[in-house]
Amino acid sequence: MTMMTTVLTQLLNSTIHSIKMVIPAGIQIEKPTLYTANSIRSSLSVLIGMTGQVHGQLVIGGTASLFSQISQMMYGMMLEGEMLESFTCELGNMIAGQLVTHASNQQLTMDITPPTLLVGETSMKGFQKAILVPINIEEKGTLSVIVTVHE
Repeated sequence: MTMMTTVLTQLLNSTIHSIKMVIPAGIQIEKPTLYTANSIRSSLSVLIGMTGQVHGQLVIGGTASLFSQISQMMYGMMLEGEMLESFTCELGNMIAGQLVTHASNQQLTMDITPPTLLVGETSMKGFQKAILVPINIEEKGTLSVIVTVHE
């Protein structure tokens, strides 16, 4: 296994761990696949850059309805509009923060950038390897989680 593959695997495991810690629901992890597309086809996504020992991105995408349902599970209310967009960014921030903490336990020194909201289909460029993991949130829908690594 190459060093990049090892790092990507650690990031992926840390991401899954983080999502399970942050989202208070039954979560089903689907089979990860190599992500080769150049675009994200979600109505709402959040992108967080990773810096430090590892350079890459974490992208969490889904429908506005799914993010609204997650907000209801976490805070007791369905959000919409600007509040939903703000929540989506904060959810990404919480997951990425947990990811960095979990990765540091595995001797990976990392930091994260502020979240960037992506609305509609968005193109992604500049990554060397990327993994897509569909994550089913119990009876709510599927989040598309993409982890990229740059050299």
